[in-house]
Amino acid sequence: MSLVRLFVTHPLGQGQPVPLTREQAHYLFGVMRLEPGAEVALFNGADGEWRAVVAETGKKGGLLNCMTQAVAQGEPPDLWLCFAPVKKARTDFIVEKAVELGVRRIQPVATEFTNSERFRQDRHQANAVEAAEQCGATFVPEVADLVRLDRLLADWPADRHLMFCDETRAGPATALSGAPEGPWAILIGPEGGFSAAERARLAGMALARPVSLGPRVLRADTAAVAAMTLWQAALGDWR
Repeated sequence: MSLVRLFVTHPLGQGQPVPLTREQAHYLFGVMRLEPGAEVALFNGADGEWRAVVAETGKKGGLLNCMTQAVAQGEPPDLWLCFAPVKKARTDFIVEKAVELGVRRIQPVATEFTNSERFRQDRHQANAVEAAEQCGATFVPEVADLVRLDRLLADWPADRHLMFCDETRAGPATALSGAPEGPWAILIGPEGGFSAAERARLAGMALARPVSLGPRVLRADTAAVAAMTLWQAALGDWR
């Protein structure tokens, strides 16, 4: 059987003791029924994945001891995913797939036509941790607080290119051909699309590159997956 994977906030290294929170102890000992001597896979987003052994169990806590590193730390390309939140379950899906496909930062944005401006940053950061635990990732992207699109663009980094997924540009998805490498971001609009003012502002940005995601109209969550796949294949670590 595969080991239970657990994200922790403590440093990991050979012989390093790792104390557990009450919630982690409940999961390992109450839900998974692990006992002293059982092995667990640990990662903290910085030190790779480590094999650890259960040293102490308890209802309010416990202790694990690191043994050996099983997987070296791996980090995704320097890619941000910026998207307008949608309905709860579909936003959950976007966050989960962003972790699986490999991004450094998840940035929700409020646009003029955003249908849902409720975004629980703490809840979705926990979703990102859970996704990393389940898919074997050793890196957990930061999930940022919701920010207005105009404010995000006003403070846009001078070295970060922007893949602007424009729903009006239906056609072959070839717009990344010849695009430069380096820091990038993907921008996915709301279900109602970008406003004319937003589209004009994006078109005026030197670092923004409008792209098509193919000949069909995609839902926002589908568009996010398609865009990350397209970017990873053209500029990311899938090559």
